[in-house]
Amino acid sequence: MAEPAPLSIGIDFGTTNTVIAVAGDDGRAEAVTFRHGEAELKGFVTALCYWQERAGGRVTTRVEGGPFAMDQLMAGGGPQRFIQSFKTFAASASFQETRIFGRTTRFEDLVVDFIGTASRRAGRPLDLSAARVQIGRPVRFAGTHPDEALAMTRYRAAFGRLGLPDAHYVYEPVGAAFFYARALDHDATVLVADFGGGTSDFSVMRFERKDGRLAATPLSHAGIGIAGDSFDYRIVDAMVSPALGKGSSYRSLDKVLTVPNRYYANLARWHQLAMMKSNGDLAGLRDLEKVALEPEALRRFIDVVDYDLGLALYRAVSEAKVALSSADEAQFRFVADDVSITGTIARADFEGWIAEDVARIGATVDEALARAGVSEKAIDRVFLTGGTSFVPAIRRLFTDRFDAERLTQADQFESIAYGLALIGREPDAARWAA
Repeated sequence: MAEPAPLSIGIDFGTTNTVIAVAGDDGRAEAVTFRHGEAELKGFVTALCYWQERAGGRVTTRVEGGPFAMDQLMAGGGPQRFIQSFKTFAASASFQETRIFGRTTRFEDLVVDFIGTASRRAGRPLDLSAARVQIGRPVRFAGTHPDEALAMTRYRAAFGRLGLPDAHYVYEPVGAAFFYARALDHDATVLVADFGGGTSDFSVMRFERKDGRLAATPLSHAGIGIAGDSFDYRIVDAMVSPALGKGSSYRSLDKVLTVPNRYYANLARWHQLAMMKSNGDLAGLRDLEKVALEPEALRRFIDVVDYDLGLALYRAVSEAKVALSSADEAQFRFVADDVSITGTIARADFEGWIAEDVARIGATVDEALARAGVSEKAIDRVFLTGGTSFVPAIRRLFTDRFDAERLTQADQFESIAYGLALIGREPDAARWAA
């Protein structure tokens, strides 16, 4: 039987943040940190910023990742291309490539550039090719009709170029389950619920102690492309979009028409707003403002795009969502330049906005149990991880099905990466792969 690699690395490649963990000879896992200003970060924002620099008559395209990409975006100073949450493109057949300063760029190129910048910015040397590497993947990829085979082909191509042709791809909730199960002192059937930015994934696992080692049998997996980002957008759609003119009207000849909703679809992701400057949408809004019955609302929308206020807007949304996890109401406040949108959000209203999303998540939990062939009573423990697990409506989803004593909740978003790294210490690590 082969010995474990001397070093094991787990990569939780996330929609919003990416965490890299390392497990060594002592059997402990620790997160790779990134120095950003005075802060030591354990998560690297899943974002890229490309820009061009001219020196000595030559133009060079440069790239930064994580929080450094966001710094570059905010600094401005020239043509830039900012890309975030590109994991959501992995399973999309409609996304074939994008052009970045004339260069054809595919999903694989984005992954290579991103992991390259993360490795360069890491607080410790990362020689991926010399380690056993486990890479997290969702149970169900994001998108309306995700193509799993396409996504995995792209993953393997990207990480193969990074010197990892033999990497193991492990369901993200399985990584979280392995991390959690180390603390079990008895045999147990565990439901793991992993709430990320783009997907919510569920695994039912049977853990048993055999000859002093942890043995696990995966019973089922299920996932859905609804998670924290979806909840953010519900707040945007209810609180922000109306203040930016959604539902308002404009005059065209002798008709009064409604401003097209397609402009407001750009608000689903804050970084998409910057694209409105080049895809014709901003020009369209300027034309509509001239004939709008409520031009001041469209003017606010134009300012949000013009002055790159998308990041600040979504920070305000996130703050309100977090506040609603511990209070019956929260103040929404977004004030930047000449744009001011404020109001009170009642938790009851928020839960109404996300009710359909929560119901679909609940149906996915039921699917995981049905595939495992177990009832709710047969689940010994429920392990919840990810920030969205603190949303009261999500917690009720589980307390309604399982008594509160069976629930364990963790807010440390490193748990998946830790579990992935620890799996690599197992002599039979390959059997944990999806």
